[in-house]
Amino acid sequence: MAWVLLMEDETQVRVLAEEILKEAGHQTLSAANVTEALALVRAYDLINILFADIRLEENGPTGLDLAQQAVTIHPKLKVLYTTGGDVTDGMKALFVKDSAFLPKPSRRSAE
Repeated sequence: MAWVLLMEDETQVRVLAEEILKEAGHQTLSAANVTEALALVRAYDLINILFADIRLEENGPTGLDLAQQAVTIHPKLKVLYTTGGDVTDGMKALFVKDSAFLPKPSRRSAE
């Protein structure tokens, strides 16, 4: 079991992802934007994984920005990025060390 902070601006996607993670036995915290997510990162030492949408509907900080700040606060934090759009080499260069990428749409694996 891991504690997962899910940062996704699309409500339906966030709720579905939380449900899937909980069914898999994980504890979740969720945020709709970078500001909310950073507040949770600062408040909880128990977060193991940050699952962050790279591109957000709002103008301003992105999942890339969040991950860099979150890893500064919790250096052992693992990061999983996601987006439904293209990921450029420039974006990949901003990924934190030892992170992973999961393209949208994501699907549950067959059981």
